[in-house]
Amino acid sequence: MSERIGQPLLAQPDPSPVQVHNPGGASPFLLLGDHAGNAIPAALGALGLGPADLGRHIAWDLGIAALGPMLADRLDAPFISQAYSRLVIDCNRDPDGPEAIVEVSDGTPVPGNRGLSEALRRQRIAAIHRPYHDAVAQALRERHAAGVQIHLVSLHSFTPTMDGFDRPWEIGVLHGDGHTRLAHALLQVLRARRVPAVGDNEPYAFDGTDYTIPHHAYPAGHLCVELEIRQDLLTTTRGCEQWAANLCDWLNASAALAPRPVPG
Repeated sequence: MSERIGQPLLAQPDPSPVQVHNPGGASPFLLLGDHAGNAIPAALGALGLGPADLGRHIAWDLGIAALGPMLADRLDAPFISQAYSRLVIDCNRDPDGPEAIVEVSDGTPVPGNRGLSEALRRQRIAAIHRPYHDAVAQALRERHAAGVQIHLVSLHSFTPTMDGFDRPWEIGVLHGDGHTRLAHALLQVLRARRVPAVGDNEPYAFDGTDYTIPHHAYPAGHLCVELEIRQDLLTTTRGCEQWAANLCDWLNASAALAPRPVPG
């Protein structure tokens, strides 16, 4: 690893941290992929991990890089995603918190994250975390200025098993802190469609660690929801296409049901 203070973290041929698909999408939906990518800046030397670990769930949300653009095309929505691995810096965590850059992930040590100085942490925030969230904020400002209703949807995926426990859910609908209008409408749609294996704040619940939805949606009162899809359902193009078709139907139906914010 050759990370150095005072030198740019990203250089050619490192990708831009922010990837935007269908930026002109006109629907109310704005899709986000906090963990869609698993790139590592060349300066970090793969963080001391091998290809197998960088392909696991600890490095990214498998399937979201494929699902996101498919769903964006069906909804006519922008999809803003992060190119870099959550092991470099987790864009769904407070950049100043300890979970933004972890030394161990699901039992796997991350050598390149061990004992980072504050200056090196700030370097990763400036190069990767901040540009991603700046792009989300800019997209929200542009849509607000254009008078477009905003429905913020963060796409994630989860492992079929964790700590020896089989996770039966196929989709999880996450919500919290009273910002539940879109999530509750979606749960109503899923029940009406008799969709099996739906998790209501399962396999995760908003617990204070999530950053993106609370940071961007809560202050402005935007309709919002975080979705978790089980990773084994997103391993093929056909599987992703089917989930994109289903989610397009369910999200459009839930948006029609969700109560609108009361003007202040």
